[in-house]
Amino acid sequence: MARILFIEPFFAGSHKQLLDTLISGIDFEEFGYELLTLPGKKWHWRARTSALYFAEVIPRKHVYEVLFASSVLNMAELIALRPDLMACRKVLYFHENQLIYPVRKQQERDFQYGYNQIISCMVADNIFFNTLFNLTSFLDSIPSFFKLQPDYRPKNLQETIRPKCKVLYFPISIQKSPVSSEERTTDDNAGLHIVWPHRWEHDKGPEKFFMVIDALIEKGCKFRLSVLGEQFQQIPLIFDEKKLKYEACNNCQVLDWGWVNRGRYVELLSSAHVVVSTSDHEFYGVSMIEATILGCFPLCPWRLSYPEIFPEECLYRTENQLVKQLKYFCKNPSASRNLSVNLDRFKWMSLKSQYEEALLIKKADDQCSAH
Repeated sequence: MARILFIEPFFAGSHKQLLDTLISGIDFEEFGYELLTLPGKKWHWRARTSALYFAEVIPRKHVYEVLFASSVLNMAELIALRPDLMACRKVLYFHENQLIYPVRKQQERDFQYGYNQIISCMVADNIFFNTLFNLTSFLDSIPSFFKLQPDYRPKNLQETIRPKCKVLYFPISIQKSPVSSEERTTDDNAGLHIVWPHRWEHDKGPEKFFMVIDALIEKGCKFRLSVLGEQFQQIPLIFDEKKLKYEACNNCQVLDWGWVNRGRYVELLSSAHVVVSTSDHEFYGVSMIEATILGCFPLCPWRLSYPEIFPEECLYRTENQLVKQLKYFCKNPSASRNLSVNLDRFKWMSLKSQYEEALLIKKADDQCSAH
C-alpha cells in the first residue's frame, strides 16, 4: 500500500510540473505513492472547498506516512475532517503566498485565502517555500495581515511557524534542443528574437511589456517576437489588440502568439535571444529560469524573486532601462549570447536528494554517509 500521499487541488502549470517531476524522477517502488488532484481551474473555489472533497475521497484504510500538498489546500480543515491523517508527516509546499499577492486595493484582498495558508502552517510539520523571497515575505507579512482583523488578533504566529520553514527550490527539468553554431549565426542575422513566456493575466504585467515593445517600434528597432503562455477564460483584451498591431508592423515579425506545446516551447527558447519579465507578481519564475538554461538572456525587474536568482546584469529598475537594453540587443543580437550564469542549483539533479529527504525516502544522515 502507498505510504506517500500527494494532494494537489490545482493540478496545472507549475503545480502539476512539480508533481510530474517528483513522480517521474524518484523511485517509489519501496514506498509507493498515491496522487489525488483536482483540475487546475476555478482557483478560488479550489482554495475554499477542496479540503472537504479530499476528505471524502482519501481512502479510510491506508498506511500513509507522508502527506505532501501545495498551499492551495487548507490543510487544517483536512486534518480536522480526517484526524486519521494527523499522524502523517504533513508537508506543505508554497508556490506562492496570499499575504502579498497583488491586489489593486487592500480592501479587495480576500482575507480567507491568506488565513487558510496560515492555519495550514500551524498544523504542518514541514513547510517549504520555492524561494527565500517567498518565505520571508510570508512570515514578515503575518502581523500586518492580521491588522485587517478588527479585534482579538492572534499573537506570536511567526515564532510558531518559522522553525518549520525552509527554502526548497522548485526543480527545473528541461533538456536543451540542439542548436548548431551555424543555426545560431542564422538566427543572429535574422534579427533579435524577444520572448515573453508568461501566464496571460494582469499580474504578469502584459501592459508594461507591450509599452516597451511599442517604444522599440517607435525607435525604429527591428526584431522578432514571440508572446507565449497559459491562457484562461478571461484574457486581457490587450493581447488581441497588440497581435493585430504587430502583425501589421514591418519592424516587428510575430513568430508565435499564444500557447505552444512543450516541444515547440523548448525549440523556440533554445534559439531565441532574450526572454523578458515585466511581472508585478513572481515568487519564483519557472519560465524565466528554463529560458535562461536554454540559452536566452533574461531581463527581469529588480524586485520580487528575481534578485535571488539572476545576476545584476540581468535586472532592470525601470521600463526605460529595459527599452535601452533591448534597443542595444536589437543592434547587436549576438551580444545576448555572452551571458554566463550558473543555474545548476535550480536543476532537478541538484535538488533530488532534498525532495527525497522531505518525503522520508532518504534520511538526512543517509546523505551525510554518502559523502
